Amino acid sequence: MPSDLSILRLHNTGARTGIEHVAPLAYWRLTDTAVAVLASNRGAPRHPAWYHNLVANPVTTVEIGAETWTVRAHVAAADERTRIIRRLAAQSQSVRAAVSRTSREIPVVILEMLAIAGERDVSAGSSEMPAAGG
Repeated sequence: MPSDLSILRLHNTGARTGIEHVAPLAYWRLTDTAVAVLASNRGAPRHPAWYHNLVANPVTTVEIGAETWTVRAHVAAADERTRIIRRLAAQSQSVRAAVSRTSREIPVVILEMLAIAGERDVSAGSSEMPAAGG
């Protein structure tokens, strides 16, 4: 992956197989308890398998640095997706390249923290934070 991106490890359960997979993905921080990932599949014509897995099994685990989060995934609504894609494309050559390589609409998946391993549940309503470099 390009060096201008921050990477998390997404644990996801196969929608058909039930087998756990781990995918390294670029992410962008939206708030202190939410990050966005793009189902760009590097501009391929199909959504990546992890996207379908999250739609079927939205509660999962991500590793971000030394932290392990339990998250709930949801696909961004059209207006939120457009706003996030524009912001990320302005910040990242990698996002611009992925968007330009495909005619399909690239889904934006929001991963909202439910808890951090070893800590109590996290409540919703976090404040907006500056975007991470990706």
